[in-house]
Amino acid sequence: MKFKLRRYYLYYLGRAGASLLYLMPLRVSLILSEVIGYLAFWILAKYRRIAVENLRKAFRGEKTAGEIKDIAVSSFINLGKNAVELINFPKITSTNIDRLVTVRNISYVDDALRKGKGAIVLTGHFGDWELLAATFKVKNYPGMVVGRRIYFHKYDEYLNKLRKLCNVNVIYRDQSAKNILKLLRNNEIIGMLADQDVDSVDGVFVNFFGHPAYTPIAPVALAKASGAELIPAFIVREKARHTLYIEKPIELRDTGDKEKDMIANTQAWSDVIESYIRKFPDHWVWMHRRWKTKKS
Repeated sequence: MKFKLRRYYLYYLGRAGASLLYLMPLRVSLILSEVIGYLAFWILAKYRRIAVENLRKAFRGEKTAGEIKDIAVSSFINLGKNAVELINFPKITSTNIDRLVTVRNISYVDDALRKGKGAIVLTGHFGDWELLAATFKVKNYPGMVVGRRIYFHKYDEYLNKLRKLCNVNVIYRDQSAKNILKLLRNNEIIGMLADQDVDSVDGVFVNFFGHPAYTPIAPVALAKASGAELIPAFIVREKARHTLYIEKPIELRDTGDKEKDMIANTQAWSDVIESYIRKFPDHWVWMHRRWKTKKS
């Protein structure tokens, strides 16, 4: 009972803090978010240890202990900035989105939609992924994002309320895949994040930073089932602005061996996100246990 009450206390305290940050100019609240992220790095000891351990594993022999610590701190700060920008979603409109986000190679998405089979925009917990989804919707691209339910319903409701202010709607990943396929058949976009170790969903082991990593197969499976193109996209923070990079659709291998093809195609996606993480290591959520599941 005490634990449940604490959740409510923390929720309403967080909402009060969010209201104060919303009233401030964005540049001021982003500066404060740096302080919040830095403090979170030192206060949240469990997640600090996970982040540092993951960075050591990924960059063994490539980065010094000091560099690893700096990346981990910056990763926490990036999450703080993401939270501030999410709180400010009510201020985003079609008239000001281009001042906040520059989009590169949107033609890849347009070309996919012209084929009439929809598109799967695939990203990770990288940069401000919520802003990535909001950018597409504010620019009037049709579709939804696939997400997971947050453990405490109040947080889930608040997050979805903020998303809907930018017309971002969610299909929960525990819902039927038929709902996603229906959207793709209607030539809409599905946004997906598939860069974490989630043992409750179907996945395969692929190489990620030189180590076997359990990775969801849903994006590739849906692309195969629908004919939709699989398009990687990543949003990169550049001070108070962002650049959204859209990559060429992944060429899916089809040799007739479904199991090998699934692994090869999932590996192709994993290679793309690894390349972005290597270029911008502080943009990724290192505090997630990416290599939790082990091969039997």
